[in-house]
Amino acid sequence: MDAMTETASHPPKSRLQRLIPLLVIAVVAISGFVFLGDKLNFQTLADNQDALLAFRDDNYLLLMGLFIVVYAAIVAFALPGAAIASITGGFLFALFPGTLINMVAATLGAVATFLAARYGFGDAAAKKLDESGGVVGKIKKGFDENQWETLFLVRLLPIFPFFVANLALSVVGVPLWRYVVATFFGILPGALVYTWIGAGLSEVFARGETPDLGIIFEPHILGPILGLCALAVLPIVIKAVRGKKGL
Repeated sequence: MDAMTETASHPPKSRLQRLIPLLVIAVVAISGFVFLGDKLNFQTLADNQDALLAFRDDNYLLLMGLFIVVYAAIVAFALPGAAIASITGGFLFALFPGTLINMVAATLGAVATFLAARYGFGDAAAKKLDESGGVVGKIKKGFDENQWETLFLVRLLPIFPFFVANLALSVVGVPLWRYVVATFFGILPGALVYTWIGAGLSEVFARGETPDLGIIFEPHILGPILGLCALAVLPIVIKAVRGKKGL
């Protein structure tokens, strides 16, 4: 079958068709914001803790699968409650395998958003960036030369919301496998902290208290994360210095 026959039998998707996955995400995200609001909170978890733990004890693998699907959907559709979901993972599955489960779920959700954005506009945007000159072209070239470092930096120090970062990374031509690896390992520090909080949640509820999510900004927690960020930036700085010196 020649190229013309193949094109005729499989016509290219229209722009609207390519945007359908993103439109679905937008509709679900807005609906979730309106109908869920702040219902995914610690009080809801506290009110249902006995039922959840009983179900876990009787249906461990089933609950694990359901949890991964729900958490991935929360991430993919930018629904409220991602932090609560991470903590719930620790509450239900302990620090291990809770951390691993949270990382798998968050990565799957991020990949879904990434692929939807790439299918909708990411490939076309990446092509335009590759063809750009001037400042934009230099920025794109710099990113291409430091993809691993930049990806890990984005994940380790989430300056932008997770959902926004997923969309942004879809337009810079990052290979899917590299995106998956950097996302999975880059979210490890944050996943570890939130899962750790969840692992001790029963004791917090027993005291009638609410977990302090601000713990991630404590020096003994934030310091190592910033140290990892510095390690991610260091190769970029070294390359830049060597470039200026002509080494």
